[in-house]
Amino acid sequence: MTMMKAAIFVAPGRIELADKRIPEVGPNDALVRITTTTICGTDIHILKGEYPVAKGLTIGHEPVGIIEKLGSAVTGYREGQRVIAGAICPNFNSYAAQDGVPSQDGSYLIDSGRCGCHGYKATAGWRFGNLINGTQAEYVLVPDAQGNLAPIPDGLSDEQVLMCPDIMSTGFRGAENANIRIGDVVAVFAQGPIGLCATAGARLLGASTIIAIDGNAHRLGIAKAMGADITLNIHECDVVDEVMKLTGGRGVDASIEALGTQGTFESALRVLKPGGTLSSLGVYSTDLTIPLSAFAAGLGDHRINTALCPGGKERMRRLMDVVASGRADFGALVTHHFKLDDIVAAYELFGHQRDGVLKVAIKPG
Repeated sequence: MTMMKAAIFVAPGRIELADKRIPEVGPNDALVRITTTTICGTDIHILKGEYPVAKGLTIGHEPVGIIEKLGSAVTGYREGQRVIAGAICPNFNSYAAQDGVPSQDGSYLIDSGRCGCHGYKATAGWRFGNLINGTQAEYVLVPDAQGNLAPIPDGLSDEQVLMCPDIMSTGFRGAENANIRIGDVVAVFAQGPIGLCATAGARLLGASTIIAIDGNAHRLGIAKAMGADITLNIHECDVVDEVMKLTGGRGVDASIEALGTQGTFESALRVLKPGGTLSSLGVYSTDLTIPLSAFAAGLGDHRINTALCPGGKERMRRLMDVVASGRADFGALVTHHFKLDDIVAAYELFGHQRDGVLKVAIKPG
């Protein structure tokens, strides 16, 4: 067999299933047969034309599968082994990795005029479904496989580990970047899959009070199960005023912004105490403005940290160990299942956020 099915970007508003050639395996690569993958909010940005990718590129960046073929230089793995790889697959010999930021491996500026914008946009180190063919396909080629493949522990299902390559890694990085200390009060804005994982991460890091904020009552209920102490619905109160009341006017120690809009970013900044940290996880499709008052004219000792989800086999191992510990049910975030043949319908459901969808499992078989 030389051909496979893959979901490709055709034009803004069009992602379609097509036949593509199965990739050739280089010495440092691994060919992984996808058993489960999913759709990310970033893929919706691509579909809408808000983030530029090449026409014909296979989309997706969250692989769970089985090693089909190993490159000649890849050791310590075997064909037929169940594995995941991070959405970010760095080359750990790169300058960025040696400089302590492996997720930025390969980062450079691309002309974003292709999507109707002006100037340049940084790619960061995100390759799957961005610079190279991604995971919404029957097979994916994993680069630098020695440092990126992570064996799935026995007893864990595809659905249980499906959040690890991106959603868990990103959400947990949001909590880590928030500088959370034991006893902190943390506000998490938006309780989509990444925000829910940030809520769980804040609990694991020792926050004593977690305030989960969203406009969807169902998601706020799930946030409670993931570790939130207090939930606020944006349609029922002024959340900035309410957070300030809850903290006695002090503000939160840390806020996590997990949506990627001006409104959530600004609110996350307004609820911070002096000296607090805003951890930004959103993928923004327009320019951001920092309000003078919310930023205390630059005098508030605030910190704003951004993040791209860490990859690599050790990060993936740690995340799967968290899953195996049972401290939170990340598999519960998978609410819908589709065959790869039905990828267009899956995008339609996920893109319009219908039927209580959180994450979809896409299975080629």
